[in-house]
Amino acid sequence: MLIARSMQEAHLYMDLHACVCGAEEFEREHRLEDQDGALVAVYEGVCPQCGRTRTFEFRMSEELPPAPPAFGGAEPSSIIDPGEFLWIGDRASTESGLRLLNTTLAEHREIRPQTAYAIAAFEEVLKFLPEGEDRIPEHRFTSRLGRELYAKDPTRFTRERIESALERKRSILADIDRFSPPQG
Repeated sequence: MLIARSMQEAHLYMDLHACVCGAEEFEREHRLEDQDGALVAVYEGVCPQCGRTRTFEFRMSEELPPAPPAFGGAEPSSIIDPGEFLWIGDRASTESGLRLLNTTLAEHREIRPQTAYAIAAFEEVLKFLPEGEDRIPEHRFTSRLGRELYAKDPTRFTRERIESALERKRSILADIDRFSPPQG
């Protein structure tokens, strides 16, 4: 069974796994079950494209889940690989960056959650780096998407590149906080 460190991680996993017909999104209902003493989150919904019922079950980690937008604690994910997290971080960064360029400073506060989400994804990539190593080992890429991203440019998965990307994104978040502080 899939083990999720948080509900955020479970939702991201479902978002990354399209229906057999190719539809990526579906409305899902959620319930918690006790299965042999383990807390299991069950998500079910109908694919809007083909009508198939989609069901995902995640045994929830016993560790207290982190506050959103974080995906998990200190250990790397066992269900989402570093390439998938990098892809999500890139996508969220690009979308929020375009919005930042096309809005006034006063409106930047609205973009903060998406920027923080991108940072959380890049922080997850960093967790796959073994202690004392400078690059994520190739065997950590278990998804098709992750393997494709690694094959395309393995240097994106070096400690230096990941930490540099995180530093830039944290700087953008700090600028949002400085120039568009929360209201009230």
